[in-house]
Amino acid sequence: MSLNLTSPSPSAAANSTKFNINDCTLSTCPIKYAQVHYDPSLAGNALYLTIFIVLLFVHVLLGIRYRTWGFMGSLIGGLVLEIIGYAARVQMHFNPFLSNPFLIYLICLTIGPVFLTAAIYLCLARIIVVYGRQYARFAPRTYTIFFICCDIFSLVLQATGGGMADTARTPAQEQTGINIMIAGLSFQVVSLTLFVLLCFDFAWNVRKARNIGAPLQIISSRARFHGFLYALGLATLTIYIRSCFRVAELQGGFNGSLANEEVPFMILEGAMVTIASITLTVAHPGLIFGKSWGAANIIHGGNRGDGAAKLELNDGSHFRG
Repeated sequence: MSLNLTSPSPSAAANSTKFNINDCTLSTCPIKYAQVHYDPSLAGNALYLTIFIVLLFVHVLLGIRYRTWGFMGSLIGGLVLEIIGYAARVQMHFNPFLSNPFLIYLICLTIGPVFLTAAIYLCLARIIVVYGRQYARFAPRTYTIFFICCDIFSLVLQATGGGMADTARTPAQEQTGINIMIAGLSFQVVSLTLFVLLCFDFAWNVRKARNIGAPLQIISSRARFHGFLYALGLATLTIYIRSCFRVAELQGGFNGSLANEEVPFMILEGAMVTIASITLTVAHPGLIFGKSWGAANIIHGGNRGDGAAKLELNDGSHFRG
């Protein structure tokens, strides 16, 4: 990528012949012409990188032990993208002018949380089975399929927009890519909002049933499962906050003030995703459902609509929903 010193956008100045931005260093070029207008923190980004590497190994071990294949696959996908993204930001610390690390960080950290939400969607289906299909608007599997499809659509938009924006040769092309990224992130916010509303609707129906003396044994009376529900809520909230921040960040473009301030990014992106990832690790569903997580009778039982699914918790206790 070439850079024109009079150009307001490094990523849109590729046709300039004055010098190549990839030949710049902090000692030879002004920081305002870098991919971001600051030198990314080595300590902060290395810390996030280390945390995600540790969480990745933990999820692999827990996933294999409890056979939570779908949940493990989703978390691995998200954590690997976070690892790659923060590794690129560590590289940017040593040279923030390089375009390839910027592109890698931009795309990976933008789409990474999509995989975390997919894991949360998988958990909702099991929760519905525990309480009873009759309290949900749709079958458990319907929730999973619908929201994962939303995630895939959001992921495609974000990845496509990120690639277009960073490889743009004109300001107009860059803005088009940014607009597509914003559309993908906005769609993610909308789908998360719908997900939260449906969760509240389900919770309200369950609460009403408990208050009128429903014959079902409600699993939420067990402290561990209750904590699991709160953990999923916290993970959803942090990802929601992060997605709203990224929409606001991109509204001003790559040269906007919010996109070029590291502190908001490290808190509202890095910390939020880290909290969500740690929460989904500490409250791993395998610790609640044991190896019955992947048993076919969990989903099939929940789809019959009779609330007859039987689950065995990790401590050997049985509950019928």
